[in-house]
Amino acid sequence: MTNRRDFLRNASLLTLGGVLAGKTTKAEAVATRAMKTNAKQLGLQIYSLGRELYPEAAAGLKKVGQMGYTTIELAGYSADGKINGIAMADFKKYADDAGLKITSSHLNPPVNAYTKDNLQQIKDFWKKATDDHAKIGVKYIIQPGQPSTRSVEEVAYVGEVFNEAGTIAKAGGLIFGYHNHSGEFARVVPGGTEPIVGRPRGREQPAGIEIIYDGMLRNTDPSLVIYELDVYWAVMGQQDPVAYMKKYADRIRALHIKDVAVLGESGMMNFQKIYEVAYANNIQDFFVELEGYRDGTQFEGVKGCADYLLKAPFVK
Repeated sequence: MTNRRDFLRNASLLTLGGVLAGKTTKAEAVATRAMKTNAKQLGLQIYSLGRELYPEAAAGLKKVGQMGYTTIELAGYSADGKINGIAMADFKKYADDAGLKITSSHLNPPVNAYTKDNLQQIKDFWKKATDDHAKIGVKYIIQPGQPSTRSVEEVAYVGEVFNEAGTIAKAGGLIFGYHNHSGEFARVVPGGTEPIVGRPRGREQPAGIEIIYDGMLRNTDPSLVIYELDVYWAVMGQQDPVAYMKKYADRIRALHIKDVAVLGESGMMNFQKIYEVAYANNIQDFFVELEGYRDGTQFEGVKGCADYLLKAPFVK
């Protein structure tokens, strides 16, 4: 039986061999995954790396794994079944070789305004996307683009379409979800033509006013649609992400961990409380997202985020 000391020594030799050879061997990848079993679970939305990840995606993903990330969330899916021009099977192999598990994927249907006339087009998109992602063992397919939601009625119909997407995903063994930005925390009214941005103050609330995000949750079936809360964009929408996690403990099942730039540097995000409530809610999937980083390369910024979470005592 191999003891811990022998395992660590062998894993170190495998890693050294891979570095000297300039490539990750299959044995090294297995050892890397095994060593991460008891490590902190850190996810990364690959959108964070932008074009820096390409064209050498295989090498880039190895860097991500070496930073301490354990899972990734895809971005860049296209109707030809590729991720930014890379066949999904190849992308999965690159991730496997880097010791990373592809857990989730961000993708949008080809239309923004949902109508009865284009419903079949939307359903066809999700059927193809479900089939493509099921082949690589993804858990979630998540829409990050806000559809047209200018009125209570439009929000209700969006909920219907999300339920259709959720039904398709569930039939294929996947889970459909929605990811917010700040626009979902605007308000709408029955018969409205534009969202009401900001908190109405000093005047009577219009009849039937509702926050778009709450309307989306109200109009979707919990058995078909989950929500991935982007905590930073909730704050930018003048809302408390912790309050939303408590209010919708059974609906918000994944998080985007995000700050102005590198995590923890702005001082405006209470990540300790966010993680405490997330763990209490049994949320298991967390993905770092970093927008355009001005103080260095995207890889440097993403590493800074990993370093912050690895050092944080409140992250498991």
